[in-house]
Amino acid sequence: MMKNRVEKNIEISKLFDCYKNLLTDKQVEYFELYFAEDLSFQEIADEKSVSKTAVHDAINKIINILEDLESKLKLSEKKEKINLLVNQYESDNSKINEILQKIKEIN
Repeated sequence: MMKNRVEKNIEISKLFDCYKNLLTDKQVEYFELYFAEDLSFQEIADEKSVSKTAVHDAINKIINILEDLESKLKLSEKKEKINLLVNQYESDNSKINEILQKIKEIN
């Protein structure tokens, strides 16, 4: 099933958070104008004195770079798995404490 646009944008934003330091300043700026400030291709084109097509191509290139980096490095995926484990540990903390208490009682 295809992801809806909101889910896709969230996913791309997570990748940007992981890999933005590997992008050029211009790529970061275009990404932030489009995704964070929610400007249209035309608004960015007008602001940067370039064509709408140039902005469209730049945004698509940035997305492709981010997806390519993730497919090779998997940092975002690993970060998400770590967060899930941490959250699971935190939610199971009382159980761990209970087990530790029982072990202490055996001693």
